[in-house]
Amino acid sequence: MPRFLIQGTFTPDGLRGLIKEGGSGRVDAVRKMAESVGGHMESFDFCFGDNDTYVICDLPDNQAATAVALAVGASGGATTKTVALLSPAEVDRAVRQTVDYRAPGA
Repeated sequence: MPRFLIQGTFTPDGLRGLIKEGGSGRVDAVRKMAESVGGHMESFDFCFGDNDTYVICDLPDNQAATAVALAVGASGGATTKTVALLSPAEVDRAVRQTVDYRAPGA
């Protein structure tokens, strides 16, 4: 199953909700969300910096990842950036693939 890194940033409303329900409540909600689209949450971490959370989920496909991003964004509680993660085996297959490409100006 494809893996995705979801970087989340709380809105002011989302922060108020986090303060009300605590971190464990958010973890449970995100786990349930991933399962609702046929996936599962691998990890959930709160953090400092540009993002407030880093979540890694196994999701069935890009459609499921898009549905998750749309649901979170529409909620008004957070914004997300979703990154597709590749395994070393996938990169190994990619480097063996022939690509017909010409650099600009070459």
